[in-house]
Amino acid sequence: QVQLVESGGGLVQAGGSLRLSCAASGRTFSSYAMGWFRQAPGKEREFVAAISTSGGNTHYADSVTGRFTISRDNAKNTVYLQMNSLKPEDTAVYYCACATEYNIATLSYEYDYWGQGTQVTVSS
Repeated sequence: QVQLVESGGGLVQAGGSLRLSCAASGRTFSSYAMGWFRQAPGKEREFVAAISTSGGNTHYADSVTGRFTISRDNAKNTVYLQMNSLKPEDTAVYYCACATEYNIATLSYEYDYWGQGTQVTVSS
C-alpha cells in the first residue's frame, strides 16, 4: 500500500507560479513511476506530466509543455510539479499518482495509487 499526500496548491494570478509536492510512503519509492493528473469542474481527469523511476525520462501533455516541470527526489520520497506561466485554464484539482508496474506511465489506468488532490486556482 502506498499513500500519497499532495501539497502546494492555492490561488495565484495568471502568469504566476506554484510548486506542487507529493510525498509518498513506502521504502520502494525509487521503483515507482510517478505522475500528475488534473481535473477541472465538469471535465474528465487528464494527464499532465510523468516521470520515470530514476527521473531520467519525463513526458508532458501538450498543454503544459514548456511551462511545467516534473521532478523527483528519491531520497525524500517526493515528486514535484513546478508550474510557471500559469493560465486560468490550468485551474483544476491536481492529483499525484504512483504506478508500480511501469518505468514511466502516461495513462490513468496504469496508475495504482492516487493522492487526495490539491486545488489550484488561477485568476485572470
